[in-house]
Amino acid sequence: MAPHHLSGRPSRTTAAAVTVAALFAGAAFGLAPAAEAAPARAAAAASASSSLTFHDIPGSGGITLKGNVFTPAGARAGDRYPLIVFPTSWGMPQIEYLAQAQKLADAGYTVVSYTSRGFWLSGGNIEVAGPPDVADVSSVIDWALAHTPSDPARIGMGGVSYGAGISLLAAGHDKRIKAVVAMSGWADLIQSIYSGRTQHLQAAAMLGAAGEITGRPSAELNQILKEFLGSDLSKEQDMIDWGRKRSPATYLDQINKNGAALMLGNAWGDSLFPPNQYADFFTKLTGPKRLEFRPGDHATAEATGLLGLPNDVWTDAHRWFDHYLKGADNGIDKEQPVQLKSRTDGSYEAYPSWQAVGAAKENLALSGTQKIWANVDSGADGGIIFLSSILDQFAKLPPMASIPLLPRSFAAVWQSQTYGEDRRIRGTAKLHTTLTSTKESGTLVAYLYDVGPLGLGKLVSNAPFTFHGQTPGKPFPVDLELFSTSYDVPAGHHLALVVDTVDPLYIEHNPLGAQLTFSSPASDPSYLTVPLREK
Repeated sequence: MAPHHLSGRPSRTTAAAVTVAALFAGAAFGLAPAAEAAPARAAAAASASSSLTFHDIPGSGGITLKGNVFTPAGARAGDRYPLIVFPTSWGMPQIEYLAQAQKLADAGYTVVSYTSRGFWLSGGNIEVAGPPDVADVSSVIDWALAHTPSDPARIGMGGVSYGAGISLLAAGHDKRIKAVVAMSGWADLIQSIYSGRTQHLQAAAMLGAAGEITGRPSAELNQILKEFLGSDLSKEQDMIDWGRKRSPATYLDQINKNGAALMLGNAWGDSLFPPNQYADFFTKLTGPKRLEFRPGDHATAEATGLLGLPNDVWTDAHRWFDHYLKGADNGIDKEQPVQLKSRTDGSYEAYPSWQAVGAAKENLALSGTQKIWANVDSGADGGIIFLSSILDQFAKLPPMASIPLLPRSFAAVWQSQTYGEDRRIRGTAKLHTTLTSTKESGTLVAYLYDVGPLGLGKLVSNAPFTFHGQTPGKPFPVDLELFSTSYDVPAGHHLALVVDTVDPLYIEHNPLGAQLTFSSPASDPSYLTVPLREK
């Protein structure tokens, strides 16, 4: 289509819910003594219908993992039930999945949960889903098959966040795994915390701090974090190689060959693992697969389920395991594999593929030339890690900015015409422009806003971009994918694209006094492609 021109979603065991809630608080504030006493309280919380026991489980390399087992009621010698293994999230102890493990055991599963190595009372150091963590999964499966009523032909993995990443990695290394539910996880660690060649400062700092409080970071992790947060460009390739070793996408061929059924779930506003990298990974999977995106931030979409409360993510997780480990004819395999929940009205939409999301494209031309000074925060930013996306999830209050008041010396702004009807943005907006910098390095951050009649913009999406080694004064092309989303722009509103150089979420690389010029040469026009839901 012709471009539009822009001018310049009741706990069955109350005690279990209280225990898990206390664990969340303990993990957040470093209250280790409370979590150390939690297993005794958790044992008392187990229902009479299924049994809960605590164990020392041998991990890889001779370490001991602290774990627990839920066994179905009435299990006898010789019985065999499908097995589900849950590695814990970053900083969480072994009873994180207590409520859900009990539900699954009551439904006829053997469930083994364990504290990931390096955290709390499990042995070893924090390896960030490195080879020792992947080997731990196989060791836990070996132990479970020897010590619990588990069926070696029906093994599933699942987890939230860190447990999700480890589960996906294990699916590429242990072909006994038949089904995985990976919630709020990652497929590409580099594209998660280093997207656009830019360090995600708040995300990395939060993970580092939580690791120090709840576990024992390895020397390698400490070194990587130091170099990452210190912007040591000479160590960039080392960091990338370290991240690739810990990325399920690296093992895509083996994951596809092993053929486990993979369900991926994430939030649109995930501060740690943005949705783009999960969608890209999903697209390349060849086995049974499902992708679910919902409003919220990291692990917030599935959090209430960890408390035993009704939760859409966990409902689908149970259905996924029931079908692919029990053979239940529950229809989940016949549903559209991509399930999206809108940030705007909370409605669900289903698509046959990720490519079908936002299949209608609207190209917005970025005309003219705009020059901005670097090093100054214009007032446009992506918000605060966790807080901003949670406010968007529950109160429909994303980060906001007054577009007319943004200082044009520090922010380039392009605005569309006012729309006469809703624009239902679905998927990944893409920016293409030509950039000229007065310095060889620099950082820019692009923001897409939904702007109301009074000029107040609500953040639709954003993404950072960093460059190094460019010739000062020489134009070069920039292509940037904004973080994927689902957002409806109401009639009577318009879109604004804002680009500045500083955002508290990211580490910026703008030398003092740098200027950035955005242009739109006739031979290579600048534009923003906005993905829209087909009518």
